[in-house]
Amino acid sequence: MAFEPPKRLVRALGETSPEGDDWLERLPELARRAVAERGLTVERVQVPGGRSSLVVLVRTADGTPAVLKLAPPRARPAAELAALAHWGGLGAVRLLEGGAADEGVLLLERLHPDVSVRSLPEARALLEAADTLRRLWVAPPEDADGLFETVAERTGRQAGAMRAGTPPEAEAEALVAAALAAREELLAAPPERLLLHGTFRQSKVLAGDRVPWLAVGPDPVVGESAFDLARLVRDRVEDLIASPSGPAITRRRIKRLAESLEVDRDRLRGWTLFRAVESGVRARRVGRPKDAELLLEFATWL
Repeated sequence: MAFEPPKRLVRALGETSPEGDDWLERLPELARRAVAERGLTVERVQVPGGRSSLVVLVRTADGTPAVLKLAPPRARPAAELAALAHWGGLGAVRLLEGGAADEGVLLLERLHPDVSVRSLPEARALLEAADTLRRLWVAPPEDADGLFETVAERTGRQAGAMRAGTPPEAEAEALVAAALAAREELLAAPPERLLLHGTFRQSKVLAGDRVPWLAVGPDPVVGESAFDLARLVRDRVEDLIASPSGPAITRRRIKRLAESLEVDRDRLRGWTLFRAVESGVRARRVGRPKDAELLLEFATWL
């Protein structure tokens, strides 16, 4: 079978590909070898798939449905493997087998890849997603030092890129300044140290058989729960921007999520601001001006 990477993956990796990275060129052979070594039967490549990995629907030697995931080193697959192993299927997809840390190959339980929590009405989707996320917030492994980034480390890299790529508009410059100031204040006294999903949103929650909803695709990080929850606040941002009551809906989301998950409302608002501005500046930097405009407008509401 030809393991052609979906266009979405090619486009996303192309936006951030470091010079000399030939992972996409090697991907078909990596996939063929991973399938052969595990005795898998390939059904199909999942399309459109993810933005940072190739997802292949397979069956194991005994006929069990599974997912073979291949990710480049920049996606930190070793950290994902360690997080999934630590969660042990509680709130997240179950790890069936992991490859060597440098292989970027994971064999996972099969969920329903075409059914995410986004298929539910907005209010119900937010509730189910938040409940799933709650189950992931556990103490990190005792030997986690150096394995997972901290929130301070990840946002430090992002803050450097924001300073270097600040858009010229005065409003955008003000938003970047506010986001950077919020980060400094939030990092001054973090309230907890938990293992977080890192990139959580509604589309990262898929329907399962052993439980209704499970999280997939973590880019794990260690820090406070408000950081993890912040991305969920702006889910379906296109709908929020299109609604005349978008700012009010956003404020209600922050209040509802903070209260239901016992997260400080001001800390959630601060991380929502930082993450929205960071995503907006990055979108503009890689040539997605429409996404940048939506995200930066959303940030003005916070």
